[in-house]
Amino acid sequence: MTKRATPRRPAARRTQVLRLLRAANQPLGITEIAERLGIHANTARFHLQTLVDNGQVESMTVERGAPGRPPQLFRAARRMDPMGPRHYRVLAEILTSTLADDPDPSERATEAGRGWGRLQASADVVDSDGGDDRSVQLLIGMLDELGFAPDESDDPRRREIGLRNCPFLELAADHADVVCPVHLGLMRGAMEAWGSTVTVDRLEAFAEPDLCRVHLSAAPRRDAALRPRSSGLAGSDSEEGAEYHQCEAEQAE
Repeated sequence: MTKRATPRRPAARRTQVLRLLRAANQPLGITEIAERLGIHANTARFHLQTLVDNGQVESMTVERGAPGRPPQLFRAARRMDPMGPRHYRVLAEILTSTLADDPDPSERATEAGRGWGRLQASADVVDSDGGDDRSVQLLIGMLDELGFAPDESDDPRRREIGLRNCPFLELAADHADVVCPVHLGLMRGAMEAWGSTVTVDRLEAFAEPDLCRVHLSAAPRRDAALRPRSSGLAGSDSEEGAEYHQCEAEQAE
């Protein structure tokens, strides 16, 4: 008489199946797996299918030279578990802390974001007939995909995009001087890649408890980039040292 198994959560039972296959020195069939774990064959089949779909287990058939359907066997995939735990936040904290130790973390973070933005935007083709609105809509779409929950201003006189979510909120709370410039550079790089006549002038971080504001403006003319910079343009987008004015005074208070 088969001993009745103690009820377990599906994830826990699935882990048992995976561990059994990893410990086996050869592929196992559904019946053998079910008997070893004291479960019904249909239960074993259900978990095996999920493990195969997840890329954790491989299925195969073995020709035995006899009439009938060859048995289906299963073995653990010999590679890193694609469904294993991930700790990307730890990596993000390491990289953020490294940038924060730089003599000018905001500038380096902005440039890193700019490169990422260009890469993100490279797959999009902008219709030159679409004008500024097209590139702004592409920017809103990209921000939405990245989880910023963008909200364009209804007032045509205010060239703003509101951000209702920060995908890196915990990191921004500790390292606003790195995270906010990355976001700024991301948006600027994308607009540059699209050849837009609009740029992101500044990012007003946490303008309200639940809102960051993206301020848009006309992009500097390409020939203006060849002119000497004037030290009298404090806060100008053409001055590298002022690129981090987006986090505003409230971050320093």
